[in-house]
Amino acid sequence: MFLPFFEQLRKIGVPVSLREFLAFLEAVRAGLVTYDPEGFYYLARSALVKDEKHIDRFDRAFAKTFSGLETITAEQVLEAVDIPRDWLEKLAEKHLSEAEKAEIQALGGFDKLMETLKERLKEQQGRHQGGNKWIGTAGTSPFGAYGYNPQGVRIGQEESRHQRAVKVWDKREFRNFDDTVELGTRNIKVALKRLRKWARDGALEELDLDGTIKATAEHGYLDVQTRPERRNAIKVLLFLDVGGSMDPHVKIVEELFSAAKAEFKHLEHYYFHNCLYEGVWQDNRRRWDAVIPTADLLNTYGPDYKCIFVGDASMSPFEIAYPGGANEHWNPETGQIWLERARAQWPANLWINPVPERHWDYTHSIGMISEIFENRMYPMTLQGLDHGMRVLSK
Repeated sequence: MFLPFFEQLRKIGVPVSLREFLAFLEAVRAGLVTYDPEGFYYLARSALVKDEKHIDRFDRAFAKTFSGLETITAEQVLEAVDIPRDWLEKLAEKHLSEAEKAEIQALGGFDKLMETLKERLKEQQGRHQGGNKWIGTAGTSPFGAYGYNPQGVRIGQEESRHQRAVKVWDKREFRNFDDTVELGTRNIKVALKRLRKWARDGALEELDLDGTIKATAEHGYLDVQTRPERRNAIKVLLFLDVGGSMDPHVKIVEELFSAAKAEFKHLEHYYFHNCLYEGVWQDNRRRWDAVIPTADLLNTYGPDYKCIFVGDASMSPFEIAYPGGANEHWNPETGQIWLERARAQWPANLWINPVPERHWDYTHSIGMISEIFENRMYPMTLQGLDHGMRVLSK
């Protein structure tokens, strides 16, 4: 019965294997989750999703396959009257407090609850608003919608008002983890962690618990061992394009910069406009009177730095290929020469482009920059940044 779910997952792009699907079926057969739609959702997600970037796709597939799982129509209620008593009792044990169970018993017990529902469905004609007997809305009857009863049967209500059955798959709290959407600060951090490398250096400041246990066992007395503190040893040099055609991308670049600062202890950043030339700056308010020679950067930062350029690469081809082609000043040497120097100094390099990849072929300069970087240009999506970080980590 779950084959349509499996097919929907594959159709929507969740890379679920047959082995994982069989494990999911085995878990269902074992009764790990019973009579609990929300628990069933989490069981399926934990068994079938290997990477958090696919959670949003899973939610969409789940919602499409099991739409209406928590909504009971009048016809369905009539069919469900013969549900075994132990089913209802187990459901109550999971979801009702002792006080709520007592209120249900006051009506006459679970059997009476369902029997009364059946009778009222037959007696009632049309919709009822308010009250405490008829099946309707905004009342206190155990049956109906948009009212309150400690435990009733919801009929025809699209959502819970008292959070008795929250449809977590419709919330799609992880929707920005889809690896084809543009990045937000949270999932940028997820992607940047691909680049993080840890090394032990510096003073002996951290307790080596395993080493202490081993040394104590060998020597017969407490022999405390220490080791260098674990630190993030990766070094990142970030060049950010600003102004002009980059203005629409300011927000996403700010998010990338914020995430990078949070992830890397050794991060240096500089700004440029359109293409790298003989000068960069760190304060956009002083871009003309506090210019830093690019040659100084080439002599300051060693080849162990990871070099990342962020820009839309959208400009006149003359700005890349010709002296004097820059649109704001006279550049004695071409932008291509400076980019090639940067790539030679920092072999681990790439270019991140906020322009959607499907539009790259329409801008000649994007192709030129991509060629200079030997196709190490990646779109600013979770998938693109993830691929880029893998390249830099090699």
